[in-house]
Amino acid sequence: METPWFAKRPVSAVRPGDHGWLAYSGPEERDRVIGPFVREGLETDEKVVYVTDSPPERLPGLGPAHRIDVHAHIAAGRLRVISRRDACLDRSGAFQPAMMVDTLGHEVGTAFDQGFRAVRLTTDYSWLLNEAGRSDLGRMLGCEHQVGDAVSPSTMAMAICQIDRRACPPDQLNALRDTHEVLVEVNPEFDDGILKIVRTFEPDGLRVEGELDAARHTVFAEQLGQLRPGGGSVHLDLSRLGFIDLGGLHLLAKHATRLPAESSLVLDHLSPDVESVIEMVGWHRLPGLARGRGLPQPEGIA
Repeated sequence: METPWFAKRPVSAVRPGDHGWLAYSGPEERDRVIGPFVREGLETDEKVVYVTDSPPERLPGLGPAHRIDVHAHIAAGRLRVISRRDACLDRSGAFQPAMMVDTLGHEVGTAFDQGFRAVRLTTDYSWLLNEAGRSDLGRMLGCEHQVGDAVSPSTMAMAICQIDRRACPPDQLNALRDTHEVLVEVNPEFDDGILKIVRTFEPDGLRVEGELDAARHTVFAEQLGQLRPGGGSVHLDLSRLGFIDLGGLHLLAKHATRLPAESSLVLDHLSPDVESVIEMVGWHRLPGLARGRGLPQPEGIA
Protein backbone atom coordinates (compact mmCIF):
# COMPACT_ATOMS: atom_id res chain seq x y z
CA MET A 1 0.00 0.00 0.00
CA GLU A 2 1.40 3.38 -0.97
CA THR A 3 1.95 5.98 1.71
CA PRO A 4 -0.49 8.89 1.26
CA TRP A 5 0.94 12.30 0.56
CA PHE A 6 -0.15 15.31 2.56
CA ALA A 7 0.62 18.99 2.65
CA LYS A 8 0.71 20.45 6.15
CA ARG A 9 -0.36 24.08 6.39
CA PRO A 10 -0.99 26.59 9.19
CA VAL A 11 -4.61 27.68 9.08
CA SER A 12 -3.84 31.15 7.70
CA ALA A 13 -2.18 29.52 4.67
CA VAL A 14 -5.25 27.50 3.66
CA ARG A 15 -6.31 28.53 0.16
CA PRO A 16 -9.00 27.77 -2.45
CA GLY A 17 -8.82 24.17 -3.58
CA ASP A 18 -7.68 22.90 -0.15
CA HIS A 19 -9.74 20.07 1.33
CA GLY A 20 -8.31 20.32 4.83
CA TRP A 21 -8.35 17.95 7.79
CA LEU A 22 -8.24 18.82 11.47
CA ALA A 23 -8.19 16.02 14.05
CA TYR A 24 -8.18 17.99 17.28
CA SER A 25 -7.35 16.79 20.78
CA GLY A 26 -9.51 19.29 22.67
CA PRO A 27 -11.44 22.57 22.48
CA GLU A 28 -8.32 24.75 22.66
CA GLU A 29 -6.72 23.22 19.59
CA ARG A 30 -10.01 23.28 17.67
CA ASP A 31 -10.67 26.92 18.54
CA ARG A 32 -7.15 28.01 17.65
CA VAL A 33 -7.53 26.55 14.16
CA ILE A 34 -11.19 27.06 13.30
CA GLY A 35 -11.36 30.47 15.02
CA PRO A 36 -8.84 32.12 12.64
CA PHE A 37 -10.33 30.25 9.68
CA VAL A 38 -13.74 31.80 10.38
CA ARG A 39 -12.55 35.25 11.45
CA GLU A 40 -10.13 35.75 8.56
CA GLY A 41 -12.87 34.86 6.11
CA LEU A 42 -15.23 37.44 7.55
CA GLU A 43 -12.49 40.08 7.73
CA THR A 44 -11.61 39.63 4.07
CA ASP A 45 -15.24 39.67 2.94
CA GLU A 46 -15.32 35.99 2.03
CA LYS A 47 -18.33 33.77 2.62
CA VAL A 48 -18.10 31.44 5.62
CA VAL A 49 -20.38 28.39 5.74
CA TYR A 50 -20.50 26.46 9.03
CA VAL A 51 -22.66 23.34 9.35
CA THR A 52 -23.45 22.96 13.05
CA ASP A 53 -26.22 22.89 15.62
CA SER A 54 -24.36 25.37 17.85
CA PRO A 55 -25.63 28.97 17.97
CA PRO A 56 -23.53 31.39 15.86
CA GLU A 57 -22.24 33.40 18.81
CA ARG A 58 -20.74 30.25 20.35
CA LEU A 59 -18.73 29.19 17.32
CA PRO A 60 -14.91 29.22 17.45
CA GLY A 61 -13.56 32.71 16.85
CA LEU A 62 -16.93 34.43 17.23
CA GLY A 63 -17.30 34.69 21.00
CA PRO A 64 -17.79 37.99 22.89
CA ALA A 65 -14.04 38.40 23.37
CA HIS A 66 -13.57 38.96 19.62
CA ARG A 67 -16.09 41.82 19.36
CA ILE A 68 -17.57 40.54 16.12
CA ASP A 69 -21.13 41.47 15.20
CA VAL A 70 -22.19 37.96 14.29
CA HIS A 71 -25.74 38.86 13.35
CA ALA A 72 -24.58 41.65 11.04
CA HIS A 73 -22.43 39.12 9.16
CA ILE A 74 -25.38 36.74 8.95
CA ALA A 75 -27.66 39.50 7.63
CA ALA A 76 -25.06 40.38 4.98
CA GLY A 77 -24.76 36.76 3.87
CA ARG A 78 -21.08 36.58 4.82
CA LEU A 79 -21.80 33.99 7.52
CA ARG A 80 -24.09 31.03 6.85
CA VAL A 81 -24.74 28.81 9.87
CA ILE A 82 -26.70 25.77 8.68
CA SER A 83 -28.16 23.19 11.05
CA ARG A 84 -27.31 19.55 10.55
CA ARG A 85 -30.96 18.75 9.85
CA ASP A 86 -31.08 21.28 7.04
CA ALA A 87 -27.67 20.35 5.68
CA CYS A 88 -27.39 16.58 5.81
CA LEU A 89 -30.17 14.72 7.66
CA ASP A 90 -33.23 13.13 6.13
CA ARG A 91 -36.65 13.12 7.76
CA SER A 92 -35.74 10.17 9.94
CA GLY A 93 -32.62 11.96 11.20
CA ALA A 94 -30.19 9.75 9.25
CA PHE A 95 -27.02 11.22 7.79
CA GLN A 96 -27.16 11.59 4.02
CA PRO A 97 -23.78 12.31 2.39
CA ALA A 98 -25.31 13.36 -0.93
CA MET A 99 -27.45 15.91 0.89
CA MET A 100 -24.36 17.40 2.55
CA VAL A 101 -22.54 17.62 -0.78
CA ASP A 102 -25.55 19.28 -2.40
CA THR A 103 -25.83 21.78 0.47
CA LEU A 104 -22.20 22.81 0.25
CA GLY A 105 -22.32 22.87 -3.54
CA HIS A 106 -25.29 25.24 -3.48
CA GLU A 107 -23.49 27.61 -1.08
CA VAL A 108 -20.39 27.66 -3.27
CA GLY A 109 -22.43 27.98 -6.45
CA THR A 110 -24.28 31.08 -5.27
CA ALA A 111 -21.24 32.79 -3.72
CA PHE A 112 -19.93 34.34 -6.94
CA ASP A 113 -23.27 35.94 -7.76
CA GLN A 114 -23.38 37.24 -4.19
CA GLY A 115 -20.10 39.06 -4.76
CA PHE A 116 -17.77 36.85 -2.72
CA ARG A 117 -14.31 35.97 -4.01
CA ALA A 118 -14.00 32.78 -1.93
CA VAL A 119 -16.01 30.44 0.27
CA ARG A 120 -14.81 28.82 3.49
CA LEU A 121 -16.59 25.61 4.48
CA THR A 122 -16.32 23.78 7.77
CA THR A 123 -18.16 21.25 9.91
CA ASP A 124 -17.39 18.88 12.77
CA TYR A 125 -18.22 15.22 12.09
CA SER A 126 -17.53 14.02 15.64
CA TRP A 127 -21.24 13.71 16.43
CA LEU A 128 -21.59 10.98 13.79
CA LEU A 129 -19.12 8.82 15.69
CA ASN A 130 -20.20 9.78 19.21
CA GLU A 131 -23.92 9.07 19.00
CA ALA A 132 -24.91 5.48 19.63
CA GLY A 133 -26.15 3.72 16.54
CA ARG A 134 -25.19 6.56 14.22
CA SER A 135 -21.59 5.74 13.49
CA ASP A 136 -21.24 4.92 9.81
CA LEU A 137 -17.64 5.11 8.69
CA GLY A 138 -18.50 4.05 5.15
CA ARG A 139 -20.91 6.92 4.64
CA MET A 140 -18.48 9.38 6.16
CA LEU A 141 -15.69 8.20 3.87
CA GLY A 142 -18.00 8.49 0.87
CA CYS A 143 -19.01 12.00 1.91
CA GLU A 144 -15.41 13.09 2.37
CA HIS A 145 -14.42 11.77 -1.06
CA GLN A 146 -17.31 13.67 -2.67
CA VAL A 147 -16.51 16.89 -0.80
CA GLY A 148 -12.87 16.54 -1.83
CA ASP A 149 -13.86 15.99 -5.46
CA ALA A 150 -15.89 19.21 -5.34
CA VAL A 151 -13.40 21.37 -3.43
CA SER A 152 -10.00 20.33 -4.84
CA PRO A 153 -10.51 21.69 -8.39
CA SER A 154 -12.30 24.79 -7.16
CA THR A 155 -10.87 28.29 -7.50
CA MET A 156 -13.27 29.59 -4.82
CA ALA A 157 -13.90 26.91 -2.20
CA MET A 158 -11.72 25.78 0.69
CA ALA A 159 -12.80 23.42 3.46
CA ILE A 160 -11.69 22.18 6.86
CA CYS A 161 -13.32 18.97 8.06
CA GLN A 162 -13.10 18.63 11.83
CA ILE A 163 -13.18 15.60 14.10
CA ASP A 164 -12.34 14.99 17.75
CA ARG A 165 -9.52 12.45 17.53
CA ARG A 166 -10.91 10.75 20.65
CA ALA A 167 -14.19 9.95 18.86
CA CYS A 168 -12.92 6.92 16.95
CA PRO A 169 -10.13 4.30 16.93
CA PRO A 170 -6.81 5.19 15.24
CA ASP A 171 -7.46 3.03 12.17
CA GLN A 172 -10.77 4.80 11.47
CA LEU A 173 -9.17 8.18 12.14
CA ASN A 174 -6.41 7.41 9.65
CA ALA A 175 -8.93 6.26 7.04
CA LEU A 176 -10.81 9.55 7.33
CA ARG A 177 -7.58 11.55 7.29
CA ASP A 178 -6.49 9.82 4.09
CA THR A 179 -9.45 11.29 2.18
CA HIS A 180 -7.82 14.72 2.51
CA GLU A 181 -4.73 16.23 0.90
CA VAL A 182 -4.11 19.01 3.43
CA LEU A 183 -3.50 18.68 7.17
CA VAL A 184 -4.31 21.96 8.92
CA GLU A 185 -2.63 23.09 12.12
CA VAL A 186 -2.43 26.18 14.33
CA ASN A 187 -0.58 29.25 13.13
CA PRO A 188 3.03 29.49 14.40
CA GLU A 189 3.68 31.29 17.65
CA PHE A 190 6.82 32.68 16.03
CA ASP A 191 8.40 32.44 12.59
CA ASP A 192 11.17 34.69 11.28
CA GLY A 193 12.36 32.35 8.54
CA ILE A 194 15.18 30.99 10.69
CA LEU A 195 13.36 29.80 13.80
CA LYS A 196 9.77 28.58 13.83
CA ILE A 197 7.83 27.71 16.99
CA VAL A 198 4.48 25.92 16.75
CA ARG A 199 2.15 24.99 19.62
CA THR A 200 1.37 21.29 19.90
CA PHE A 201 -1.49 19.71 21.82
CA GLU A 202 -0.94 15.96 21.76
CA PRO A 203 1.47 15.86 23.42
CA ASP A 204 1.24 19.27 25.08
CA GLY A 205 4.16 21.52 24.20
CA LEU A 206 5.96 23.10 21.23
CA ARG A 207 7.48 22.05 17.92
CA VAL A 208 10.74 23.90 17.32
CA GLU A 209 12.10 24.12 13.79
CA GLY A 210 15.15 25.67 12.15
CA GLU A 211 17.99 27.17 14.19
CA LEU A 212 18.00 28.33 17.79
CA ASP A 213 20.83 30.80 18.27
CA ALA A 214 21.57 33.66 20.66
CA ALA A 215 19.52 36.18 18.66
CA ARG A 216 16.40 34.09 19.33
CA HIS A 217 16.89 33.12 22.95
CA THR A 218 14.50 35.78 24.24
CA VAL A 219 11.54 34.80 22.06
CA PHE A 220 12.16 31.12 22.76
CA ALA A 221 12.24 31.74 26.52
CA GLU A 222 8.97 33.69 26.24
CA GLN A 223 7.26 30.84 24.42
CA LEU A 224 8.51 28.30 26.95
CA GLY A 225 7.27 30.50 29.77
CA GLN A 226 3.74 30.55 28.35
CA LEU A 227 3.37 26.78 28.62
CA ARG A 228 1.38 25.69 31.64
CA PRO A 229 1.68 21.96 32.27
CA GLY A 230 -1.49 20.60 33.80
CA GLY A 231 0.31 18.24 36.12
CA GLY A 232 2.02 16.41 33.25
CA SER A 233 5.16 16.86 31.24
CA VAL A 234 5.91 19.48 28.61
CA HIS A 235 7.09 18.04 25.31
CA LEU A 236 9.34 19.70 22.74
CA ASP A 237 9.29 18.20 19.26
CA LEU A 238 12.81 18.86 17.96
CA SER A 239 12.63 16.70 14.83
CA ARG A 240 13.06 19.76 12.59
CA LEU A 241 15.55 21.63 14.74
CA GLY A 242 18.84 21.67 12.87
CA PHE A 243 20.95 23.69 15.32
CA ILE A 244 20.89 24.73 18.97
CA ASP A 245 23.69 26.61 20.73
CA LEU A 246 24.84 26.06 24.29
CA GLY A 247 22.82 29.04 25.47
CA GLY A 248 19.70 27.43 24.07
CA LEU A 249 20.43 24.21 25.96
CA HIS A 250 20.87 26.13 29.18
CA LEU A 251 17.52 27.84 28.56
CA LEU A 252 15.92 24.41 28.34
CA ALA A 253 17.56 23.27 31.56
CA LYS A 254 16.61 26.52 33.31
CA HIS A 255 12.99 26.16 32.29
CA ALA A 256 12.94 22.49 33.36
CA THR A 257 14.01 23.39 36.90
CA ARG A 258 11.06 25.79 37.17
CA LEU A 259 8.46 23.17 36.35
CA PRO A 260 6.41 21.57 39.14
CA ALA A 261 8.04 18.60 40.79
CA GLU A 262 5.70 16.15 39.05
CA SER A 263 6.46 17.59 35.61
CA SER A 264 9.44 17.33 33.28
CA LEU A 265 10.66 18.85 30.03
CA VAL A 266 10.77 16.04 27.47
CA LEU A 267 12.83 16.36 24.29
CA ASP A 268 11.17 14.32 21.54
CA HIS A 269 12.46 13.31 18.10
CA LEU A 270 16.00 14.64 18.50
CA SER A 271 17.83 14.97 15.20
CA PRO A 272 21.31 13.41 15.15
CA ASP A 273 23.03 16.83 15.02
CA VAL A 274 21.14 18.22 18.03
CA GLU A 275 21.50 15.00 19.99
CA SER A 276 25.27 15.03 19.42
CA VAL A 277 25.48 18.54 20.93
CA ILE A 278 23.57 17.39 24.02
CA GLU A 279 25.74 14.31 24.31
CA MET A 280 28.82 16.52 24.12
CA VAL A 281 27.55 18.70 26.98
CA GLY A 282 26.25 15.72 28.92
CA TRP A 283 22.70 15.04 30.00
CA HIS A 284 23.86 15.08 33.64
CA ARG A 285 24.71 18.78 33.24
CA LEU A 286 21.16 19.57 32.08
CA PRO A 287 19.04 18.56 35.08
CA GLY A 288 15.30 18.23 34.54
CA LEU A 289 15.53 17.34 30.85
CA ALA A 290 14.29 13.95 29.72
CA ARG A 291 14.97 12.10 26.51
CA GLY A 292 11.65 11.40 24.78
CA ARG A 293 10.55 9.49 21.73
CA GLY A 294 12.94 8.88 18.86
CA LEU A 295 12.52 10.18 15.33
CA PRO A 296 9.37 8.76 13.71
CA GLN A 297 9.44 6.79 10.50
CA PRO A 298 8.62 8.86 7.36
CA GLU A 299 4.84 9.17 6.86
CA GLY A 300 4.71 11.09 3.61
CA ILE A 301 3.98 14.43 5.28
CA ALA A 302 5.44 17.41 3.47
